[in-house]
Amino acid sequence: MPEFSHDRLDAAGVARVRDLLARLRAVPALADRYASIVDIQDLQTLAAVPLMLKDDLQLALRHDRPRASAATTWVFQSGGSTGAPQLGYAPTGLYMREVYEQWRPIGPDDVFVNGWSAGKMWGAHFLVNAFTDHVHCTAMNLGAMSRDEYDAWLAFFAAQKVTAFGGTPSVLRLVFGHARDAGVKLPDLRAVLYLGEAWSDQLDDDLAAVAPNARRWGMFGSTETWVVGTNTPDCPADTWHPLPSQLVCVGDDEMLDFTTLNPAGLNPVLRYRTGDAGRFVECACGRPGRAFQVLGRRDGLIKFRGHLVNVDDLVRDVATVSGVARAQLVVHEQGERGSVLEVLVLPSAAAGPDVADAVRGHLLASAFGPSIVFQRNADALRVSVVAALVGNERTGKVPNLVRR
Repeated sequence: MPEFSHDRLDAAGVARVRDLLARLRAVPALADRYASIVDIQDLQTLAAVPLMLKDDLQLALRHDRPRASAATTWVFQSGGSTGAPQLGYAPTGLYMREVYEQWRPIGPDDVFVNGWSAGKMWGAHFLVNAFTDHVHCTAMNLGAMSRDEYDAWLAFFAAQKVTAFGGTPSVLRLVFGHARDAGVKLPDLRAVLYLGEAWSDQLDDDLAAVAPNARRWGMFGSTETWVVGTNTPDCPADTWHPLPSQLVCVGDDEMLDFTTLNPAGLNPVLRYRTGDAGRFVECACGRPGRAFQVLGRRDGLIKFRGHLVNVDDLVRDVATVSGVARAQLVVHEQGERGSVLEVLVLPSAAAGPDVADAVRGHLLASAFGPSIVFQRNADALRVSVVAALVGNERTGKVPNLVRR
């Protein structure tokens, strides 16, 4: 039987799960899937509920179009590498009251820089702003920075005695890696918040040189689930304590799924799989209750410089370009310089000499996905025309993704 983060479902939890089930049964495309689930009374009966994947949730949201009862409904995007983006709904406040009650990385006396990008319907920037409303700190909504701005902004942070900074780890690596190379010190910085990617060990080295008093604090979740769990400096970076309203499940295959028990939750998240694998662990911080360790993704999705990329979709998309017989992605990990995505193109017989330029132009013109990364960092994308793709010589198999 799958393992759950809660010992049992209380009456409120049972009522919430029953409501979610009713909403999903009302979706014509999903009705048959849930028809055999007669009732949910406890965790044992919940374990029999079919797993929900991203496409299932999007079907439900298109049918349901959820609305907040007494506030503005906000719609945010995740994914969308080559096709339509995945959507998530939330009321004003983005459920941050519960996060604040559990997680206190900063306080009223802090000077905080919000370094998450505010563009293209990504929710992280606004989510953190909703959190700081509860903190009552001084907040600076910086957003994205270009490389040529680092020196000026770092000098500004030092002069303003910034005590906290937040962003995706890939952005944090660029900022603090530059500060380390430039010899910049931020002695007042004491808290670094992260969300959207796994923590990078390189950041520990950079912060030790730039801001030795800084410690990391993380949130884990997605646009569909919202914040599932948090950690503190006393927790391993890959280990999370679930919020009371988030029911985490570890399947027999170590795949994680999530059920949102918050009665105000707008997304019908019922046994929803994000593609992350994990296990329940006893956290080193000593906090009671079940913590879960995230082991990484086991589906066709990868995180590339903070953007979720569907490998199979992207390979198929490149193959639609004239002159391309087949394509393959190679991710080059280059430490603090950031990852590079190389697209290997096996040309067709009709390919012209400009097929590589055609592929590059096609990717940069995409409305979603990593095109934003490539536009800001031209060196993050390479396109190479090759005589053969990378494959397994023993089996002859050619994977869509290779990591180097």
